[in-house]
Amino acid sequence: MYKLAPVYPELAKRMQISGVVKLRATVAPKGSIKSIEPVGGNLVLIKAAQDAVKDWKYAPAPAETQELIEIRFNTK
Repeated sequence: MYKLAPVYPELAKRMQISGVVKLRATVAPKGSIKSIEPVGGNLVLIKAAQDAVKDWKYAPAPAETQELIEIRFNTK
């Protein structure tokens, strides 16, 4: 599996926003991300999390799958 780390948004750094973003990703049989739906988290952080996850690659599978992904953003 290939995971790209998210870029911490400058606005979030300045405002000292941290927390967990939860995303539901649909993974195509070839392992690429087909779609991403935010499930929870700060709106300032969601876009950064989605931008990172859209480039993730999973191992090929026989069918489309759903993954619940949690990405933690810490100000420290």
